[in-house]
Amino acid sequence: MLDDRKLAVLRAIVEDYVSTNEPVGSKALAERHALGVSPATIRNDMAVLEEQGYITQPHTSAGRVPTDKGYRLFVDRLSTIKPLSAAERRAIETFLNGAYDLDDVVSRTVRLLAQLTRQVAVVQYPSLSRSSVRHVELVPVAERRLLLVLITNTGRVEQRVVETPGAVCEESVSRLRTLLNSCLDGCLLADAPTAVADLPEQVAPDDRQVAATVLSVLLETLVEKHEEKVVFAGTANLANVDFAQSLREVLEALEEQVVLMRLLGEVGDSSSLTVRIGKENPHESLRSTSVVAAGYGVGDRPLARLGVLGPTRMDYPSTMGAVRAVARYVGQVLAGS
Repeated sequence: MLDDRKLAVLRAIVEDYVSTNEPVGSKALAERHALGVSPATIRNDMAVLEEQGYITQPHTSAGRVPTDKGYRLFVDRLSTIKPLSAAERRAIETFLNGAYDLDDVVSRTVRLLAQLTRQVAVVQYPSLSRSSVRHVELVPVAERRLLLVLITNTGRVEQRVVETPGAVCEESVSRLRTLLNSCLDGCLLADAPTAVADLPEQVAPDDRQVAATVLSVLLETLVEKHEEKVVFAGTANLANVDFAQSLREVLEALEEQVVLMRLLGEVGDSSSLTVRIGKENPHESLRSTSVVAAGYGVGDRPLARLGVLGPTRMDYPSTMGAVRAVARYVGQVLAGS
C-alpha cells in the first residue's frame, strides 16, 4: 500500500504527463504542486513508485511517466469526477433534445461525445430485446396486405408486411389493432409472446385467421436475432497520438463491430461507469488505449452502452464526467421520446 504522500506524487505525475506529454521530473513536481516536501524526498518517492511498477523511466536521465498500473491506481483513487460546466450541460441538453428519432439520437450522441472528449466516441444501439412496446400499428396497404409497425419505448421502429389469407375490412383491422395495443402496451418484448398467447380466442371468429397471421409475423419479429449495432466517430482525434501499436492497427480494430461491442462491455446497471486501461482491453491492437464507458437506459433499465476510446494518457476525470453526463441525458431523451 502506498501512503498518502506517494499517492499525491503519483497523482501529480499523471496530471503533468497528461497535460504536457513530457516525462515528469522531481524538480518540476516540486515547482508545480504543493506537495510540501523537497525535490530529494519526491525523488525517493518516485523511486518507490517505479520499483512497484506505477511509473517508468522511458529514457536514461529522463523524467518518469505513468504505467498502466499507475493510471489504474489514479482512476481507482479519484475522489471526484470533473463535472461539466452549466454551459456544457445546457449545450448537451439542447443538442440531444433536437433529435427526432432513434437514429438521430445515436448520431447526435456519438458526435457530441467525440467533440466533448476529443477522443473516439462509440455508441451502441439499444437492443430490441431490452425494449418494451410503446405502440403497435396495423395499416391496410392492399386488399390482402397489411403493414405491421412495432414501435418501442426507445424509439426503435420495426416494420413488416403481412400477407393475409383473404380480404380484410377496415373494421377488422381496427379491432385487431386495439386488441394488440391493449395486450402489449408497456410490455417488455421478451414477455410479448406470453402476453398475446390467448389473443386469437379474444377475436371474433371471422377475424381469427387474420389475427393468427398477424401474430405469426409479430412473433417472428420479436424472436429474430437482431444484430447489435455500434457506431463511432472522432477517429481524426487519434491523428496526433503516439501509440505503441500503429495507428492503422487501432483503426482496423475499430472497424470491427464485435471488437467495439467487447470494448463497451456488458450492459449492467445503467448508471455504472467502467474504465479499461491499456492491457485490460481484450483486443491486442488496442492495448495502448483506454476506454471509458457507461450504460444508458430508460428509468433504471439499461438498454445499451456508450463510451470513448483514446490513449492511456487521457484526462480521466474530465472524460469520465463527460461520458457519465451524456449517458444520463441520452436516457432522459429516450424516456421522453
